[in-house]
Amino acid sequence: MPQQNYEQYWKLTNAYTNYNGKKFLDTLDVCIKFIDKHKNEEYLPNKYDRLQLEVLDKIPKAAKKLEDRLFSTRKAINLLVKLGFVNSFLVSYHSLAKEYLSANTNRKRTLLLSKISYSNFSANRAVNVENKINHLSFLVRTLVERGNLTKDEVTGLMLVDLNNYEDDYILEEDVNYYKNLAIEIDFYGRKYNQVDYMWNLLGKLDDLVIIDGKLYFEEDAKRIFGDELKIEIKKRDPYLHRLYKNQLQEECEEIYGNSMCVLEHLSYPVLIASHIKPFIESDENEAYDPNNGLLLSRTIDSLFDLKYISFTDDGNMLFSNRISEDVKEFWKDYKLENAILNNKRKEYLAYHRNLMTTIDARA
Repeated sequence: MPQQNYEQYWKLTNAYTNYNGKKFLDTLDVCIKFIDKHKNEEYLPNKYDRLQLEVLDKIPKAAKKLEDRLFSTRKAINLLVKLGFVNSFLVSYHSLAKEYLSANTNRKRTLLLSKISYSNFSANRAVNVENKINHLSFLVRTLVERGNLTKDEVTGLMLVDLNNYEDDYILEEDVNYYKNLAIEIDFYGRKYNQVDYMWNLLGKLDDLVIIDGKLYFEEDAKRIFGDELKIEIKKRDPYLHRLYKNQLQEECEEIYGNSMCVLEHLSYPVLIASHIKPFIESDENEAYDPNNGLLLSRTIDSLFDLKYISFTDDGNMLFSNRISEDVKEFWKDYKLENAILNNKRKEYLAYHRNLMTTIDARA
């Protein structure tokens, strides 16, 4: 297993969590103007001290003691360094930093934040410490390989010493190793602020979304959650949704003796609680009614959610005219069993079939 110094971890202390907020933008503005004015001046501690006072003058801190106010100011400046906006030793800044300041929309800043951090983020960099290791690109490349990451897995990744890691993403067995290591040493309990700051950053980057405690690429999330994506992010009640999924799992265990995809009868490690009548179109009772759901594999959930397939009241599979013949041929003999098809669920399926017919008519 990888060797690990438990106190060597990705350090991200946030002075601000709103990267579109006035305090963040004002701090960045002061730093850029300071660097432009003193770019030919070599780095000495006094240079950093003067920048701190300029930032403090622009963004006053509430603490009574000067040292406490300066401590908060140093955190703010170092955040810009870690995120990649400002380079170590106050000699330069990212080529997109000024464009970030002048951006007219938060949407544009989200895109620029993603570009800046992906190219220049280093959690262990500071004003007076250079570090070329890009922790964020390592994490994103790991996400590419895995498809999604839980918060526990991201917590574990923050223990990886990239100086001693040869690949540009982490291997499956090592993800589990570091996740379990983080739990064993109570890393989150001791460093929860740093973990939450990293999780907050990931949720603000372009094309990344956090749904039900998992990090996805938005394109993958759309494939999995379909039209429900925006509702998933903004309005879905996580506790009620968990109860909803638990009820579907219990139903499977009662009928089949195990939690499994109700179409394939395979006990996948990951199963989706798939709505029949879309969540976005359901009222409060329908949204968490287990009869308005089927426990499905990711593949079947994607086809069902995007209305490429549906089911008759007898459980036979219906195919959209938008789906290819080879897919139809592969799935044609699969059907839902009568044990799953209670009367209430048949009502929801009728709604689903109508949606598929409507979409096909428009295609």
